[in-house]
Amino acid sequence: MTISSDADTSPTVRYSVEGAIATITLNRPEAANAQNSQMIEELDAAFERAEADDAVRVVVLAAEGKHFSAGHDLKELLAGEEHWSAMRATPEGKLLHEQVMYFDKLVNIRDLRKPTIAAVQGTCSAAGLMLACMCDLIVAADDARFSNPVLRMSGVGVELLVEPWELGPRKAKEFLFCAQEFSAVEAERYGLVNRVVPRAELHKAAQEFAEQVALVPPLTAEAVKASINHMVDLMGQRESWRYHFMLHQFVSNTPTALAKVEARKAGGIDAVKREQGRS
Repeated sequence: MTISSDADTSPTVRYSVEGAIATITLNRPEAANAQNSQMIEELDAAFERAEADDAVRVVVLAAEGKHFSAGHDLKELLAGEEHWSAMRATPEGKLLHEQVMYFDKLVNIRDLRKPTIAAVQGTCSAAGLMLACMCDLIVAADDARFSNPVLRMSGVGVELLVEPWELGPRKAKEFLFCAQEFSAVEAERYGLVNRVVPRAELHKAAQEFAEQVALVPPLTAEAVKASINHMVDLMGQRESWRYHFMLHQFVSNTPTALAKVEARKAGGIDAVKREQGRS
């Protein structure tokens, strides 16, 4: 058995290994684990580390605190001061930012050779939902809530449109157009998550799930995952994500969308909440 040390803790992501299971933990609980550029970079590095470790057979993606992830860090994006956020001042800069930091890094998680399990509690919204859906399996606490309200903000469902693949086309349209929020039980019923457990048992349940998966020989697990991913790619998943990504770029640079960005800059998070229909 191997157990990582405290030296494996970074500001926004924690990494640990016990036996055959690597656990990557989002660690910005004070910001509802909103994904800033630092977290995205550290998350990418953590998954690369797990893939390179031959002792690791399964990767669990967890989150510290009350919420899994509220999405992208809008405060960082609206401030426009951080390197990647500053690039968004031009359409070509925005395209590069979202291609490198959002699209490519998320698809890397989806394509990881090893099985992945997301352990979700509390809010799992927009980019948080997109991140969880890159994992092969999802176990949800009974307090988990799944949503993607960005259509009301003139967005077209963030960078990778996962909902049609997770929910089916008709339910995905309802979920997105009506800015619905699914409970954990609803998410399980619609096939978005595999299991629902009491909040207090989430960590234990995710570890037990991972232990079951780890019993599969590594090459077998890799082959089956590759085969299933190949199947959905033949059904068009990867190309549909690419098509949607370019639509997202077009819509986000229209006068309507740009005006909304300026309104958010002036009104801050309160303006975002009003757009999403929250008080």
